[in-house]
Amino acid sequence: MLPTLFLSHGAPTLPIMDSPATSFLRGLAATMERPKAILVASAHWETERPEVNAVDVNGTIHDFYGFPRALYQLTYPAPGAKPLAARVANLLHAAGLPTTLDPARGLDHGAWVPLLLAYPGHDIPVLQLSIQSHLGPAYHDKLGAALAPLREDGVLIVGSGSWTHDLRRFRGQAPDAPEQHDVAAFADWMDKAVQEGRRDDLLNYRSRAPYAAENHPTEEHLLPLYVALAAAGPTPKPVLLHTSAMFSMLRMDAYAFH
Repeated sequence: MLPTLFLSHGAPTLPIMDSPATSFLRGLAATMERPKAILVASAHWETERPEVNAVDVNGTIHDFYGFPRALYQLTYPAPGAKPLAARVANLLHAAGLPTTLDPARGLDHGAWVPLLLAYPGHDIPVLQLSIQSHLGPAYHDKLGAALAPLREDGVLIVGSGSWTHDLRRFRGQAPDAPEQHDVAAFADWMDKAVQEGRRDDLLNYRSRAPYAAENHPTEEHLLPLYVALAAAGPTPKPVLLHTSAMFSMLRMDAYAFH
């Protein structure tokens, strides 16, 4: 079966930048079997309860402002998959997580930025799943576990967020600015916890990881990790696919879970 993925999607400008993370994502598809469909849990779609988009063709949401004009000209019109959206909703409902189908929403940059780089042909059906950032890691662990059967159908489950994400320190930083100490300390603790399978530590990272609140003042960019991790099953085998840092405070780490 396909692995599940956690991808750090970085700044919206990633597709028009020359960076290690950009190069990694451009080569990602060549390392895996081609999926039949892709389901992305993105940090940029937050709702009270789960929602999954059910459309014929995905629109491209440019959910940012003040960036170069070239960025707003990028589109990712991947086909949707309404029957698969209904299956996702049924799986979550069976797990006690009632889910709504959204017949209009397209893909935000948490979804289309990494997919544009990895699968530029936009010819694979894509669905997007919302997160509930007010409900925390354990809830998203449950949500991810409910999605695990999709892997048997050739669906690539992607959690798209950021290994670290404190935008209060973003402005004014050069893309190649040296990584800050607390960023490295938090990222390294998280990596060790993932590699060692310390699920309890990961679920309680907020009180156990160094500099957790500094690197995630809000949790939405880390919660997709728990979706991807749990969707891989009770004993996932993690593989660190990529690590780099941008703008001194943004870690771009990516994992596969087999």
